[in-house]
Formats: sequence, structure tokens, C-alpha cells
Amino acid sequence: MKQLYLLIFLFPTLVFAQLNEGLTTEERAYLFHIVKKSPILDNSIGRYFDYQGPDIRFPNKEINYDSVELIIINQPEILAIRKGEIAKSPKGIISEAANKMAIWELNKVLLAKRGSEKDLEPYALKYKLFESILMQKLPLNAQKEKDDLIEPHPKVIALFNPSLSLDDKIAFVETLRFLEPNDCLLTIEAINLATNEYVKNRSKEIYLALGGEALTYENVLVAAGDGSSTSGLLEEREKDEKGRWNRGLPKAVGLFPYQLKLSTPVAKKLQKVETTMFATTDFTTVGNNRITNIHFDVWGYNSTKQTTVVIEKNGLSYHLFGAGDTRFLSPDSSFSEGTTFQNTINDLEKNKIAKLYEMIYGKRGFDYWIAYNKKKKDDTELKIEINEKEYSDITMNPISTRSRAPRSVRKAKKRARKVGGGPADYQPKTDADKKSKRQSQNTIVNLYNLFEAYKKKIAELEKQKLEAIDQMAIYQQRLDHYKQMMGYTWAQYTEKDGLYTFQDSTTFDMLTQEFQFPASTKKEDFEIRLIAIPESSISDQADEVMLHINLVDAEPNYNARLQVELQDVFASDSWELGRSLFDATDSVALLQFFEGMLDKKVAFSMVTRGQGIGKWNGCRTIKNDTPVEESAYPGSTSEERIANRMGEKYAPLRRSELFIHLDRAIRVEINSYTDPVASSITITNPVVLELMAKYKLSKNDILSALRTATILNKFKDEINTTAGTYLTREQAKVVIDRFNKEWLKTKIAIGSTSIKLADLKL
Repeated sequence: MKQLYLLIFLFPTLVFAQLNEGLTTEERAYLFHIVKKSPILDNSIGRYFDYQGPDIRFPNKEINYDSVELIIINQPEILAIRKGEIAKSPKGIISEAANKMAIWELNKVLLAKRGSEKDLEPYALKYKLFESILMQKLPLNAQKEKDDLIEPHPKVIALFNPSLSLDDKIAFVETLRFLEPNDCLLTIEAINLATNEYVKNRSKEIYLALGGEALTYENVLVAAGDGSSTSGLLEEREKDEKGRWNRGLPKAVGLFPYQLKLSTPVAKKLQKVETTMFATTDFTTVGNNRITNIHFDVWGYNSTKQTTVVIEKNGLSYHLFGAGDTRFLSPDSSFSEGTTFQNTINDLEKNKIAKLYEMIYGKRGFDYWIAYNKKKKDDTELKIEINEKEYSDITMNPISTRSRAPRSVRKAKKRARKVGGGPADYQPKTDADKKSKRQSQNTIVNLYNLFEAYKKKIAELEKQKLEAIDQMAIYQQRLDHYKQMMGYTWAQYTEKDGLYTFQDSTTFDMLTQEFQFPASTKKEDFEIRLIAIPESSISDQADEVMLHINLVDAEPNYNARLQVELQDVFASDSWELGRSLFDATDSVALLQFFEGMLDKKVAFSMVTRGQGIGKWNGCRTIKNDTPVEESAYPGSTSEERIANRMGEKYAPLRRSELFIHLDRAIRVEINSYTDPVASSITITNPVVLELMAKYKLSKNDILSALRTATILNKFKDEINTTAGTYLTREQAKVVIDRFNKEWLKTKIAIGSTSIKLADLKL
């Protein structure tokens, strides 16, 4: 396999486009550095960077890219960059490389601005571009006049330091006496805007220089969290996807903007700048029958808290979660260790809110104890009424006087007479029932005390209940917000080899980190939410996560490794092809095709179609499902008819195309289309005539199938020849045998049926 890879450099007939335009020698060297140090970039486009310099390694045998970078700067000719091949790579991969370049550049520009005039001199023009964007939103209080020019206040420039965390920026800007709280907010937001706009504009220039194509180009840096220096920041780009230290890659702690707000005013306290825990960014699909391609690149990855990204369109939510051991996203939510946002939601709903609900409404909750104490209070009140009536009855009884002495007195008198004593005096007694009254009074007092205790207990319980209800409402509001961020309707998906396909044909590719909305005629709004996971379900502290989002439009099949587009190459009613399919510029793609064919574990298939009459959908030629044939090209003279035939209405419809996709499998696709003018070919083959009658096929359907058959046969001949030229005899035999076996069983689809090559004769 190594021999095959080296073939790229051995054939003088191979033509490579070397990238020089738009990038300096230093930029090209650094681009090589970041591609080689980023596994996702190296796996996708690393082979298109041809470095022919010395192999410099550390003692541990790893390549010293810092030294290689310096060598390339001094000897730029030792690095060739194949722009044409990079252009056919996933657009998100190209945008990620361009974004890293732009961040690296802005980092150097802003550091130079904080240095001396000499430091800034090489970057003066680039800084002026940054400053021009900044001044559009910078508040007046943060500006200062110098030499008749309005520029940022010198103290504000300290905020440009890319190494400052958001907390540091906020703490610093709030010390500037000349800025009001709202000025502090607007100053940081102006820097954020300038950062995003500069990186967007510069990354687009680099993207185009690398061969990328886009009618729509959006590039957004966004961060979420509380803005403190936590592990999310400390790990941001210091480590690669495998946990290895990446000293050569750009640091951007201070360049990823947070979405900010002013704190709620409290008494006489000044408002402060705060972050939002969740960052929401609005986008629009590209429409015009083009794919909306979105690429994600996580920076502030935290290995103990699962990075969570939600895309929502028309109420349907697509979820992407960080894996436990890499910064890559996928719809698979499994996370081996640490905290997920769903854990946070579950704890808030099933623990915090559920306990409060039980505390309020449960069997032994506030309602139960309030009812219990009310009943006791009512019972006590009834007892008070009864006892007060009894006491009243006692007090209303008449006082009785007894004239006859009690028996004890009479006995005492009798004993006294026996011993010669005089009779004891006796005073008649009054019976006022004082003891009963005293007992009744004590009972009533105790009942009143108990009644007041019950009233107090009920008031306390009702207060605690209201506090619990208010707390539950706060938690419920937080829960509703959390659920809203995650979305209420989750898109279902299937997965095969790392390619996730959602229920509406939207896809996410784990290998390239690309999320694609299918081609559509209309533009639709959607939003992307980056979620920072809080320290606990009721905490406002959340570790940082930083994300690069890129959105570009794409034509279907844009990333086919080999693309042959034949525009109006067949004569009228003819299927003879008088040209080759491939030329020297296709050599690298053909070699990759052969490399895949030699690996029998990689599936290989061919799809061929005679599409019949085509139509232009605003982006490309597609099959017309409701064709209306025309008898002739419009025009009263032959010259007018020829002009119309070659005009923009008809010529783009006479198209044939061959695509070779090389990713998880090798897939060849061939399509041919005709314009709507009726064909006059003569058909006598009974097999073809029977198919036409049975499936209501037109002569244009058959003509397009014949042209597809011609391309398929031409493809076979050229592959057999090229394989023998580029490969060893043994390798060529493997490729040719495998190709011919698939070719023999390939049928050409026509309408709702298909036909064998051997039967497709007129």
C-alpha cells in the first residue's frame, strides 16, 4: 500500500495545483503544521500536503512540526499543496483548517497591538481591519481622540489579550471609571463582534484559497458557561482528540465570545456583566436546492461534563453529544463518566421538584399537616365553647347556706360535753363552689393557649407551604428552560458506520463532524444551542465549552472524489462519445480509487441511470418527473432553432455525469439527461420495445440510457488501461477483476425499471 501511495509522486504526467495564492510562506507552513497536528484534518486532507523536506523528530520518534514549520518558511518550495484535491474534500474539514488559521493570525495581530509599534508593523493592515469592525459598535465612552482620529481608548486595548478569560475581562472593564455598566457590556460585545467578523472574513479568504466553494459562508465562534477559568478552558486546544499535548495549535481562550447580559438591578448595587449559561445562534438554511452543510469543532472540551449541542428546526430537535474520550460529537448520548445535561434535568425534575411536590401535596406534606392542625384547632375551639358554658353555668348557680352543723361538728360538740367542756361555736357555712370554678378557669386558659398554638402552627405551615410553592415554581421555571433548550421533539435516527440518518433525511457524519440538511427549494430558519452543564441542577455556575460552527452551501455530490461532468457532449440523437473521461488532473483521485479497490473489505457498487428528460432546479440538472415533450426547438428558421437548442434553456439539460465516492465504501454513480425535444431514434429491439410499452418509456428515456451505457463502457475501458499503467501487474489484476465483475452485473435504471447492458440495443 505504501508503494501505491508513493505513485502520486513518481509519475511526471500527474498535474498538481500548488497553492500559493492568498497565503504567505509563513501561512502555508503553519497550515501544514495544524493539518498534521489535527487528526480529523490529517485523515481527510493530510495526504494533499506534499512535504519533501528533512524528517525531523523528537527523541520519542514523534515529528517535530515546530522545526518543520521553520524549514518550510525558509524553503517554501519543499511544500506542495494540492488545492484541486482539497477542494473535493468535505467542506467542513476545509473550513476547520481555515478557521484555525484565522484564529492563529488574529492571535498574533492582537498580541502585536499590545506590544510595540515595531511588533505591530507586520500586522498593521490586518489590525486596521479588526479595528474598523470594532469601532462600529464600540460605545463612545470607550473611544478616544488622538491626532484627529477616533480610536479605542488605550485602556480598552488591554481587553484584546487572547489569554484573558471572560471573568478577567469583566473584572478589568468594571475598574474603568469612565465606563458605565451598560458601556462595559457594549465594550465586550463590540470586541466579540469584531473577533467573529474578522475570523469569518479571514477564514473565508483562506477557505477559497484552499479550493473551497461557497455561495453562503457563515463562520461563528461561540462559548457558553460562567466565564471562569475552569478545566474547559485549561484543556481547550492544549490537547488533541487523543489527549496528546498540542503545543503548536492556536490558543483562543479569549477569542470565543460569550453571550452576555446585565445582572438584574438589586437595591443600590451596580449592575454587572454576566454570561448566559446557554448560547443560542440563529441561522437560515441555504435553499435553492442546495445542501446546508454545518460543521462543528469543539474547543473547550471538558472530559467530565458531556458537551451538548442542539439543532432545532420547525420544532424538531437534533442532538449531538460529546463522547467520553474525544471531543467529537455524535447523536449517541452514551457517556461513560461524568455529568450529562439529561442527568441535570432528571435531578431537577425527579429529585428537587419531586421532593418539594411531596413536601407540599404528599401524604404527610404541608396540606396534610395544615388540615391536621386545623382540625385540632377546631376541636379545641369547640372544647373552649363547652368549657366556657360550663364555667358560666357554675357562676350562675345560687350560693347556699347550711344552718345545721355538719356531722363532724355535732360529734365534736358531743365529746366536749362529756369531758365537761362548753359547746363549740358553729357558724353556718356558705357553699360558692370555688374549687370547680378554679379548675374550669384553668382548663379554659389551657385550651386558649392550645388554640393559639394551633393557629401559629397553621400560619407557619402555610408560610412554609407558600415558600415551598415559590421555590418549586422557580425550579419548574428552570426545568422548563432546560427542557426548552433540549427541545421537546427529538429526531429519531439510524446509524451505519458512523453516518447517522435522521427521520427527515438530515444526516450527521461522525468522521467529518458535518451535519447536513437535505437540499430544499426554500430557506428555513433554525437555531443551534450550545449548552454548558451547570455544577448542579440548581447552580448558576457552569464549566465552559467553546464551539466553532461553520455553515456553507453545497451541491449534491460535491465531495465525490472523482467528478466527470459532460455537458452537451453527444450529438443530437447520438450516444457516441468521442473523448476520454479522465485526464491528468484526475490522477490522484484515480489512485485513491485503486487504493480502495485493492482493499476487499471496502464495499464497491455502481449505480447507473438513464434519467430521461431533465429539468434545471436552480442548482443542477435533475430528472423531470412530469416531463412534457416538445416536437421541435422553437424558431421559424433553422438558425433560430439551432440558437435555441444551444441556449441556456435547453443546453444545460443535455448533461451526463460520473461520480466516484470514496468514504465508507466505493460508490460509482452515472446519470444522463436529455432536453425535452422528442427524440427521433429508431428502435427495433423487441426487448426495448416491450419495456417502453409496459413502463410507458419515451425515446428520450432510452436515449439517455444508451448514453449512460456508453459512459459505463468507456469507464471500464479506461479503468482497465489506467490500472495497468499505474499499478503493478498483481495489483492491476485485482482491481480489473473486481471492477469487471461489478460491471458485468450492473443494470441501467430507466424510469421504474432497469435493463441489462447486453439487452440495451436498438
